[in-house]
Amino acid sequence: MLALSFILAGLLVLLDQLLKLYISTNFELCTSVIHRYWTFSIGSFDVFSITHIRNDGAGWSILGGQTVFLLAFTSIVLIAIVIYMFVKRKSIGTLEYLTLSLIIGGGIGNMIDRVRMLIDSEFTGVVDYIALDFIDFPVFNFADMCVVVGGIGLCLIYFWQEAKDSKAKKLAKAAEAVEESETEEESQGEDK
Repeated sequence: MLALSFILAGLLVLLDQLLKLYISTNFELCTSVIHRYWTFSIGSFDVFSITHIRNDGAGWSILGGQTVFLLAFTSIVLIAIVIYMFVKRKSIGTLEYLTLSLIIGGGIGNMIDRVRMLIDSEFTGVVDYIALDFIDFPVFNFADMCVVVGGIGLCLIYFWQEAKDSKAKKLAKAAEAVEESETEEESQGEDK
């Protein structure tokens, strides 16, 4: 399953880079996030639009211009995830592998753009292109979606596992209490 996770992560990186290439070659770089090239609507309700902007920071343009820091931080997180996957490979479930693959694929997808920023001075930031129209939210890309969905999925898996473990501990304590009570009753019966 470990190898399949890395293959999936690689496919996600490829898809991310192909989408960014398509956006970069077919849509002019927008000077404003208000500019939209195409909008997906349901009836009169606008859901999302395609635009083309560059972000030299993280989400919400946090740490703008801190490319080296963002590369280092992402590298550390990805290395930690890969080490975790190798160490825990026999106890990780399929859904956990999937969520970790999403995080790895998305992280590497945006890292490629950041490396390009360091190499090519004309490449001004991570290519973002999806704008939600029903809420004031930063423009994002496929790699961002992978990281967010993977992160939320991972949290849900851990919360579910914690709840399951907590329930098992409570049941074990209850069974232990019943067993102690029965043992105590038996010893009192023998004393009579």
